[in-house]
Amino acid sequence: MSRQASVARQTGETHIEVQLEVDGTGKVHVTTGYPFADHMLTLWAHWAGFDLALTAQGDLEIDAHHTLEDVGLTLGDALRQALGDRVGIARVGWATVPMDEALAQVVVDFSGRPHLVVRGMEILPPLVAGQEADLWRELWKSLSTRAGCNLHVALCYGTNAHHVLEAAFKAMGLAMRQAVRLEREGVLSTKGGLDV
Repeated sequence: MSRQASVARQTGETHIEVQLEVDGTGKVHVTTGYPFADHMLTLWAHWAGFDLALTAQGDLEIDAHHTLEDVGLTLGDALRQALGDRVGIARVGWATVPMDEALAQVVVDFSGRPHLVVRGMEILPPLVAGQEADLWRELWKSLSTRAGCNLHVALCYGTNAHHVLEAAFKAMGLAMRQAVRLEREGVLSTKGGLDV
């Protein structure tokens, strides 16, 4: 069975379209109007082994907040749709990735229970690539909420913001690749199901 999704989101602030194939080969095309976000999302999907086509048009004349928040919501919707009832998946994945002087760790559980914990945001400067650093926490929050996953992101250390975030997005890709892999017959839960 193909694990894929096509999701569109239209608001007064953004217009986003996503096509996602979980069992892909890492073919990615992302255009958000914010090139640094394109780079981070490309790294995430490529390292996850997802095929991803994402286009976003947002009110960047204000800032990138609405765009990244809504990209997170749309990606979360696509992940939830593509994974369906999550029967057979490993459910939990984790990865620690270095990038030169930086190190980041991500742990994810596609449990159906959304929760986000981010540690280490204080090591980032207030602005990253011309936008407020907190945009990334907003993106992770939106994604975890809509995907129904428990997402922990630890920015362990680093002095270059690009390196720190690149390590985090690569780690998120590897962690999700591990979590969505099919490796069992049923659902990994003593309850007998997820979202119950």
